[in-house]
Amino acid sequence: MYEPLLIFFATFVAAAISGAAGFGGALLLLPLLVETVGATQAVPLLTVAQFVGNLSRAGFGFPQIHWKPVALFLLGAVPFSILGALSFIQLPKGIMVRCIGATILLFVALKYLGKLRLTPGPGLLCVSGGIVGFLSGLVGSAGPLGAAIFLSLGLPPVAYVASEATTALAMHAVKTVVYQQYIALDHEFWFLAVLMGLAMVLGTWSAKNVIERLPKEKFERFVAVLLVGIAIYMTVHG
Repeated sequence: MYEPLLIFFATFVAAAISGAAGFGGALLLLPLLVETVGATQAVPLLTVAQFVGNLSRAGFGFPQIHWKPVALFLLGAVPFSILGALSFIQLPKGIMVRCIGATILLFVALKYLGKLRLTPGPGLLCVSGGIVGFLSGLVGSAGPLGAAIFLSLGLPPVAYVASEATTALAMHAVKTVVYQQYIALDHEFWFLAVLMGLAMVLGTWSAKNVIERLPKEKFERFVAVLLVGIAIYMTVHG
């Protein structure tokens, strides 16, 4: 009984963080899940939990979703998340996670030094979606990279979180279907998935009540600092 309670509490905390920033929950949960359920089960379990978490984030902020950038992003993300999920067993995940972390650090550094001025047009959103979708299918989550792209749109806090969550929701749904073809998901797996899903909804609801009160400038600084912290973690630990 100890492990399910620990997973529930950790998922609530991760959901509160990702509900406020739009990302980060998966990277906080993955090491714990690897230790408790094993590496092979951890990524599919995380995917199901993230599906519920993103569904709640999108639902709580539904009226503020910006559908055009979401649709453009998903044009690339959905097919490439399938490709990434199909490659899940074969490719070295540690190296890929470090590459994602280094890319985020470079992106944030160039953006805040004024060397990178992204115009979030259709081409950029489609290509970014393809990259994020493939990496998400491969290593379980590339949320920080997707968040960095959506942060460049300059959306209000709730709109940013809900829009980014909608793209992640579609990718996690696709990955869950693909993973189920290759990995046996038993009753214990689904019990933990439901438990984590409940914690995700509660954590997300708590976070929404906080970010609604934050000014846009403070929110963007908060997200940027968290992006850097998680990117450093990814680069160092893989």
